[in-house]
Amino acid sequence: MLNIVLFGPPGAGKGTQAELIKQTYQLIHISTGVVFRHNIENKTTLGEKAKNYIDKGELVPDQITIAMLKEEVLKHPKAKGFIFDGYPRTIDQANSLDQFLAQLDTSVTACIALEVGDEILINRLLERGKTSGRVDDQNEDKIRIRFIEYNKKTAVLKDFYQKQKIYHPISGVGKISEITDRLRTLIDGFAK
Repeated sequence: MLNIVLFGPPGAGKGTQAELIKQTYQLIHISTGVVFRHNIENKTTLGEKAKNYIDKGELVPDQITIAMLKEEVLKHPKAKGFIFDGYPRTIDQANSLDQFLAQLDTSVTACIALEVGDEILINRLLERGKTSGRVDDQNEDKIRIRFIEYNKKTAVLKDFYQKQKIYHPISGVGKISEITDRLRTLIDGFAK
């Protein structure tokens, strides 16, 4: 299986790029944001718990996120692989993902990090907030809280995946098509 962790701060373009590359490699795109919103809109128990954290601009606790992710993966028993977008976000989640994938006789193939500066990200998120309806994208203070949370809890995953020798940073700045080309060039090396 080809399993890719698409990594980067909020607004880096993970969702956009995952949607563009999933067809090429016949992968299932699992976005924690989409999974959260689905659970929230359907008022599931996990969704209600997640909403309390998201509304404050905080990261959803690991046990809630892990439970939602496992449900999503198990919906696709014949998948050729997955693109994990927005997951894992903590060392505990990364360890949990490794253990879960091992139970399915597979592993993370690569962690690809989209690198983008904070000011570009803030502008992207505020623009997205104008049309997405997402409360967490409409307030610069909440966006900055997300960056603080990201840097405290998520950025440490760079070391985690570097130690496994599967961490690959690429620039997430430029035209969408340019970023997609960079991703495809990198992924082609793993897909062979």
